[in-house]
Amino acid sequence: MQEKVKYELEFPIHSSPQLLYQYISTPSGLSEWFADNVNSRGEFFTFIWDGSEERARLLKKKSGELVKFRWMEGDEDTFFQLRIVVDEITKDVSLMVTDFTDEDEVDEAKMLWENQISDLKHVLGSV
Repeated sequence: MQEKVKYELEFPIHSSPQLLYQYISTPSGLSEWFADNVNSRGEFFTFIWDGSEERARLLKKKSGELVKFRWMEGDEDTFFQLRIVVDEITKDVSLMVTDFTDEDEVDEAKMLWENQISDLKHVLGSV
């Protein structure tokens, strides 16, 4: 099995950290931009796209700051994390995405995140 490589992306977002956090941490928020539908039962989230389902476990949640998930069918060592970063001086808000993918799919995975975050910015009115 091919080992996954970790990559990080940073996206400037024109939004308050509190509002952004609602969109990255709640099933209703995630349903607005990340998946067609999202359901949760405790720490387990089900993401639905075009009729296919992926389950993930919420590994970590820090209010107003970050959420970290691990796909149930994935490698034990891989996760995806969404972290809100606020510049102390300018107060600019960024969303840091950490994810893993196969080495030969990094560009494709980054493009997918860029599209997803574009949808998030649209929903936030941050375009």
